[in-house]
Amino acid sequence: MSVFSRLTQLVNEELGALHPTLEAVNVVNRFMPSTVRARLLEQVGFQIGEGTSFLGQPRITGGAALPNNLNIGRDCVIELGVTFDLEERITLGDRVMLGHQVMILTSTHELGPPQHRAGNVTRAPVTIGDGAWIGTRSIILPGVTIGAGAVVSPGSLVNKNVEPNTRVAGTPARVVETLSAP
Repeated sequence: MSVFSRLTQLVNEELGALHPTLEAVNVVNRFMPSTVRARLLEQVGFQIGEGTSFLGQPRITGGAALPNNLNIGRDCVIELGVTFDLEERITLGDRVMLGHQVMILTSTHELGPPQHRAGNVTRAPVTIGDGAWIGTRSIILPGVTIGAGAVVSPGSLVNKNVEPNTRVAGTPARVVETLSAP
């Protein structure tokens, strides 16, 4: 491989995750009301339902397909400091509440050999059903589905699916209560 080819490859690897339009929207969004933030993110290409508000600027990471990998329903509330890892699709139903500093991750690494334990990147989508509430500083790991009406207690680490109308808590999250269904 020529030096120029290698240099081009390195630049693409390092700068490939930059999204100039999203960065410009992030700067402007810091000074906007919560409902305007959602509309500006829509202008970048994200799918965001009516009535959804961002009470702070979310941290959005991922590859080239960022706008295609986030679908947020109607009347959701996204609190301060939420992280969306958009290496794979994240879908939020209607009326979902994400507390402060929630992290929704769609990528991780396989276990590698002793020389480099962080092996190949793996990706899996995350789905959060209608009316679910994800408590402050909870972490949702790749491949998880959280059912409609479920509650994830603050500070929980969710590594398995959560049934609808169930409250989970802890690290890793475990069922602590079955909630009434509508």
